[in-house]
Amino acid sequence: MRTGRAIGHSGWLNSNGEGATAAAMRIPLKNPKPDFDEFVRVIRGEKAPAKVHLAELALDQEVIQAIVEDLFGERWVPSSDATREPNVRQRVGFFHRLGYDFFPTGPEFRNMPKFKERLAADTAGTSRATRSWVDERGGIIKNWADFERINWEAITPDLAPVELAAKHLPDGMKMAVCTCLFETLLERFFGYEDLFILSVEDPELVAKVFDTWGRIVYDAYAACVECPQVGAIFHADDLGYRTATMLSPGFLRENVFPWFARYATLAHARGLTFWLHSCGNPFEIMDDLIDDVRIDAFHSFQDAIIPVADFLARYGDRIAALGGIDMDNLARMSEPDLRAYVRRTIEACMPGRFAIGAGNSVANYVPVRNYLAMLDEAAKYRA
Repeated sequence: MRTGRAIGHSGWLNSNGEGATAAAMRIPLKNPKPDFDEFVRVIRGEKAPAKVHLAELALDQEVIQAIVEDLFGERWVPSSDATREPNVRQRVGFFHRLGYDFFPTGPEFRNMPKFKERLAADTAGTSRATRSWVDERGGIIKNWADFERINWEAITPDLAPVELAAKHLPDGMKMAVCTCLFETLLERFFGYEDLFILSVEDPELVAKVFDTWGRIVYDAYAACVECPQVGAIFHADDLGYRTATMLSPGFLRENVFPWFARYATLAHARGLTFWLHSCGNPFEIMDDLIDDVRIDAFHSFQDAIIPVADFLARYGDRIAALGGIDMDNLARMSEPDLRAYVRRTIEACMPGRFAIGAGNSVANYVPVRNYLAMLDEAAKYRA
């Protein structure tokens, strides 16, 4: 254990793991009692929530490591071939002790072709030294010859993350499994600019790539839902930006939503729920997602687009809202201001088809004390 480090550079804990603010925290929970079945009943609108449930798509490793070491007092187990299982066990324990009903994970893919990345220094509070971005200008596929050079048959799902987590889930807890369709093709296989151009100049090639990758994702989800500890598909695809979708609703209806509907049907046939994470403005396509895809819950909220409480007022009789705490506020507000904002959000959304969390994901530039303050406000809320 490393001692004396200030979580989020805010002096949260002293060298004994104590502090005035930390001492008043209800996080980590002394006796967590996950109940995924109860969580799902809330998501489906079958009952009013008895507490504020939690939902996250992902947390950066640096955030998890800081809390494991500085708050739990454990030695962090980095992920490697030799430590894969103890790393998964530690991360499952992290979500359990903080009060989550589910553990977010998903399949990885073997033999994925390499793609170009852009690198820069990572200046976050819990830095990973280097941060990478996709190269928006172009990806692997620019023409039919590029498509045919890829050994698609060799790309197979690695279910080890799901299988290992299943071994260590506490009673009452399940997994939500996630991977991507549109975003993988947008970033890795086409690149933004080439996808936009090819969607006009060679729509048959684009459709073929979507069908090929869509089937690979379907097969991965089909294998995952065979595991009885999987409780939901939490599909992630960023479809838009602040004012609209990146490609037209017509393009999405033709190439993307049919696959989303297949994934949702796969989940529903097993009695599971299907949740969608999508950044950007969803309003032109929300009826498609609810009525045709049949999503059970929507995730990713930005106050500049729509606050989560307003989303629930508009759609909460049809689907659930997950997350909702605006990333800009989570990252930049002072702790007292953030706590007040979180309380207002909870009061506006409860009781409803709602689980609180980051509007996107808990990135390593989010001060850890702010993340914990959000969880603490959820834990102490009483209607």
